[in-house]
Amino acid sequence: MAPARWYDHSGVWTGSATILPTGQIIMLYTGSTNESVQVQNLAIPADPADPLLKTWVKSDSNPVLAPPPGIGDRDFRDPTTAWYDPSDDTWRIAIGSKDGSRAGIVIVYKTRDFARYELVPGMLHRVPGIGMWECVDFFPVAAEEGPAAVEGMDASAAGSGVRHVLKASRDEDRQDYYAIGTYNAATNTWRPDDEGMDVGIGLHYDWGNFYASKTFYDPEKRRRVLWGWISETDSERTDLLKGWASLQAIPRTVLFDTKTKSNLLQWPVEEVEKLRMSGKNFSMITIDAGSVLPINLTGGSQLDIEAEFEIEKAALAMAVEADVGYNCSTSCGSTDRGMLGPFGLLVLANGRRSEKTAVYFYIARGTDGNLRTHFCHDELRSSRASDIVKRVVGSTVPVLDGERLSVRVLVGGHSRIYLLYFG
Repeated sequence: MAPARWYDHSGVWTGSATILPTGQIIMLYTGSTNESVQVQNLAIPADPADPLLKTWVKSDSNPVLAPPPGIGDRDFRDPTTAWYDPSDDTWRIAIGSKDGSRAGIVIVYKTRDFARYELVPGMLHRVPGIGMWECVDFFPVAAEEGPAAVEGMDASAAGSGVRHVLKASRDEDRQDYYAIGTYNAATNTWRPDDEGMDVGIGLHYDWGNFYASKTFYDPEKRRRVLWGWISETDSERTDLLKGWASLQAIPRTVLFDTKTKSNLLQWPVEEVEKLRMSGKNFSMITIDAGSVLPINLTGGSQLDIEAEFEIEKAALAMAVEADVGYNCSTSCGSTDRGMLGPFGLLVLANGRRSEKTAVYFYIARGTDGNLRTHFCHDELRSSRASDIVKRVVGSTVPVLDGERLSVRVLVGGHSRIYLLYFG
């Protein structure tokens, strides 16, 4: 949809679609008015029989929502998919915002016809000092092992064994955060399981350039699918020269991790595997510490790499010194060597390795004697261009007893691939 009316003159922004029990599809989206006020608008497919839903019709009732009292004109955007509340036969949507004290907040409206709305008293959630929350997402996950645990859930799912994920994009640091908690529809509140890992201060969907994401429920394959936006770090001049800017990430399925019970599991959608034209297997490769080993791959411009690493027990036993200060983002990237790392892959590398992107593990031992596994992405030598942002990002990842150190890397624009072990 293009900006064409006074209520979206300055921009057609993020929205979400809802499929009603009748099969009707409605979409709410944020429009920026000709006076830059953020309002919510309603649209429906011009042809519901079109499987791609390429054309939409904006409602004559638009805008259906304007900022309520206490909310800034430019702090009211990105409605969620609606969920049904049987207690009063209404549909509810959540919208991100902030209050006057820089707290990120989520407010909820209810409706029966998607044209008239009532603000639900209170706030779904609030986190102080976080700043504006945009692209809010709110959805249920199956939190107990069983058939439902390997499937997604419709937005209206509720009951025992169901938890809710609240996700927000922090406008101030351009990162997507989420937390898992409990939703109480009667009180219009959501509470995180761990307040120390609340939205905006804890878990990320992704530590790279991944932002403004939304999920949807796919009823055909019974899965929840996550889409995210990648804002490249090229300069504006470079964007103009190449004629485009930014892209969508590979869609991922999302599930609750029933083993750790503290985070979500993400994996590329199965359709990606249909893009594979050929395969090559490398097994039982041994790489010594301080080494870089080339992998002989030819004939592809994109790669889907699955790799598993096993550390010799003797090397694990030797790593007795604590390395509590290690952090992906504050390290020197793949050149910051320890007893057990970095080890992983160098992708998008040229022949001299003057350009390369490192994707690697780093294992550090804490003062408590336990090992912590970090997974990092080093862009410091990803390009010789001087007008792009180059960072090292990553975090710790849970590795349970009996699990292997495995990684899957989707590479666009294939050059040389190397195995890396700088421990």
